[in-house]
Amino acid sequence: MSVTVERREIPDGDLELLDTAWDLKERIRERDDVLKQRWRFFKRAYKRATVYAYCDPERDQLIGFAATRGDGYVLFLAVAPEYRGEGFGEALVARVAENHDRVTCHARTTNREALSFYRHLGFETVRRIDNYYEDGGDAYYLRLGDSAGLVERLSSFFRR
Repeated sequence: MSVTVERREIPDGDLELLDTAWDLKERIRERDDVLKQRWRFFKRAYKRATVYAYCDPERDQLIGFAATRGDGYVLFLAVAPEYRGEGFGEALVARVAENHDRVTCHARTTNREALSFYRHLGFETVRRIDNYYEDGGDAYYLRLGDSAGLVERLSSFFRR
């Protein structure tokens, strides 16, 4: 898919794209039964995060975003289904790695697509956490092994 891509970095406390990010998260939740956070939790976490985003200004559409804490923990990572497989998820994680010494996240133990994606990027399972999610779902705590390698591998994507 050929699109005009705008790269954005939204500092913590700035609510730009909040509603758009929520809408994308909800669309993914309804489609894939993941990203089940409630509005208040999502808004509170978003406000405290740096948000890396890719947008298509011609379509006025959010392609994907990663909301990240100051320690490199990825709170939310979402890519619109119609843009998956184009490298945006990898580029978002690489942007986090570019700005943090360590990148970590949680993923549901049942979310095979996310786990495959993270392992493809070089994430390692640190531990399993039973009943991590509000609905009782279990999670893996993941850490990116070679973040420098990921940034180098995807450096051409940053120029988009």
